Amino acid sequence: MRYVLQKAGLFVLTLWAAVTLNFFLPRMMPGDPTDAAIARLSENGPVTEATRAAIEAQLGVPDGNVWEQYVQYLGQVVRLDFGTSYAFYPQPVSELVGQALPYTVILVGAVTILAFVTGTLIGVLAAWKRGSWLDGLPTIAGSFMNTFPYFWSALLLLFLTGYLWHIFPTSGAYSATAIPNLSWSFVGDVLYHAALPALTMFITSFGGWILGMRNSMINTLGEDYVTFAEANGLRGRTVALRYAARNAILPNLTGFGMALGGVVGGSILVEQVFGYPGIGYLLFNAVIGQDYPLMQALFLMITVSVLVANLLVDLLYGVLDPRTRR
Repeated sequence: MRYVLQKAGLFVLTLWAAVTLNFFLPRMMPGDPTDAAIARLSENGPVTEATRAAIEAQLGVPDGNVWEQYVQYLGQVVRLDFGTSYAFYPQPVSELVGQALPYTVILVGAVTILAFVTGTLIGVLAAWKRGSWLDGLPTIAGSFMNTFPYFWSALLLLFLTGYLWHIFPTSGAYSATAIPNLSWSFVGDVLYHAALPALTMFITSFGGWILGMRNSMINTLGEDYVTFAEANGLRGRTVALRYAARNAILPNLTGFGMALGGVVGGSILVEQVFGYPGIGYLLFNAVIGQDYPLMQALFLMITVSVLVANLLVDLLYGVLDPRTRR
């Protein structure tokens, strides 16, 4: 219980620091987003002070000094009220996030979990069968796939399967003529459009999980408790999974926590290349449009998701390795 309370206290402190940093960072960026938003909303001539005040009121621009704005911001965070988007006026920030979040969570979340599970299991097999072709083939393939960055793989697959062979659509989350609903035809259309960005992220992350687990488990196999388990006649699968892999997975588990926390942030480069309307694509447009409210909401979501994922991993660490609770 003490271990859990310590981790929870650290989580709350880190969350407050992240919320505070999330408030000040956009305000340190060059340029004035209010002026940019007003320029977009008033293209018919010079803006009077009365017009400017009316537009600022419509946008929900905070007033007062920076500390008063900070107090207002903390209240908005508690209420989950992030105001109106400057770049997508007059849409509320919560509405924009609600539209983009399901696409990112389904796409990036499913790919992250699938790549971690399959890559880790193949890494266990490669380490257990070290020196054989079951070790060499996954290691070489993982090293090869791990060398390509996201955007390069995305552009290559987009050119080959989208423009050259016409296997997958080149952009969007669903067809232009489709109407969003819960029918099987629409779900199939969404999965069809998500296949190419999902394949890109799987290919570029899959190899890292294989190499990480394989290298970690190679060191674990030399430990005395593994040798003792083998000497007692336990089955190879039991020794590999319950003794060697259980301890070797801890570094991979840390990486998985970070990757799972980053699911909400999406993959900005991949979503931008494929025009996929997820959180990463929305964040890119928010930064380009200097949209404070939208940026703050997205940054906060990403930060909270990473902190929650790290907290869960820390608690899981305590279960897998009781020594960490001391």
